[in-house]
Amino acid sequence: MAAPDKPVLYSYFRSSCSWRVRIAFALKGIEYEQEAVNLIKDGGQQQSEKYKALNPMQQVPALCIDGITISQSLAIIQYLEDTRPGPHLLPQDPKMRAQVRMICDHIASGIQPLQNLYVLQKIGAEKVEWAQHFIVRGFQALELILLQTAGRYCVGDEISMADICLVPQVYNAERFKVDLTPFLTIKRLNETLIVMEAFQASHPSRQPDTPADLQV
Repeated sequence: MAAPDKPVLYSYFRSSCSWRVRIAFALKGIEYEQEAVNLIKDGGQQQSEKYKALNPMQQVPALCIDGITISQSLAIIQYLEDTRPGPHLLPQDPKMRAQVRMICDHIASGIQPLQNLYVLQKIGAEKVEWAQHFIVRGFQALELILLQTAGRYCVGDEISMADICLVPQVYNAERFKVDLTPFLTIKRLNETLIVMEAFQASHPSRQPDTPADLQV
């Protein structure tokens, strides 16, 4: 029997949503291929008709896997969790699962969309202040949530989808020069996670499409 084709991830090196998926692949030890979608070059390669046919929202990531195409990072990660072995990314306990999903939605719906590329292009000259405002606002709430849920990681002592969402959002905060001093729990968790191999291998500075001056 022929081996199944590797999943193909359409990704941009600095996209935090793409990074979430790369972390999940790394944690589960899944081999995959990447197709770069440059969100800046030529007015944004995601605007092409070819990519629109793949993902009508014209965003990254998109994943071709098992004969289907999935967009939206949390949907992709949930599919990997449902269909692939390896470390579980959702706890078995229903209360802890709910907490993980709450943190994921807090970041993926309440913070990140307000400072993604499309929104910032619309904001214009005040984009940095805009991004800082909504990241700080979101982190103020997230810090209080994590004080209730965190152990070694965001929810208890096992890595979950919540951690996968947290690290890329902290990276975005640092890009926009947000002062993380007030967010002691967020800082502690990020410092614990960012040194792990799955987070390092998937880091924006180490991707095939990372510009040479940003590579590590």
